[in-house]
Amino acid sequence: MPSDDIVERPEREHRPSPIDVHVGGRVRLRRTLLGMSQEKLGDALGLTFQQVQKYERGVNRIGASRLFDLSRVLDVPIGFFFDDMPDALGGSQHAARRSYGLAEQQEGFDDETLHRRETLELVRAYYRINDPSVRKRVFELIKSLTPTD
Repeated sequence: MPSDDIVERPEREHRPSPIDVHVGGRVRLRRTLLGMSQEKLGDALGLTFQQVQKYERGVNRIGASRLFDLSRVLDVPIGFFFDDMPDALGGSQHAARRSYGLAEQQEGFDDETLHRRETLELVRAYYRINDPSVRKRVFELIKSLTPTD
């Protein structure tokens, strides 16, 4: 006997949580800064590259143990994945900066700077320098070339 009490609910469109999208974007940012492919990251985590794609788009939520694994493989603290989260999502750039001892955001520096190809290539090249003393000298050289106010 069919029941008249059963109400069919329209299937809700599943949208990723903005927090999951943010965390996934930070995974993608760090992976690309390291010059690592989705396939290589997946191999390190025992995942397929399709699963990595879903994490990076925020379609699949990243659990605590997976976040821990990602932090180890990508060599960042877990808090990195929540850095620069908009205040509307519960983030606070000022609190994050204070906790990491960073200065206030510099004028003229926006989030888009980190996503430019030139920035990514520069960071990749910098981290390919194996000798820490040479890497430090390159860092000091770049700092010396920038104008001071």
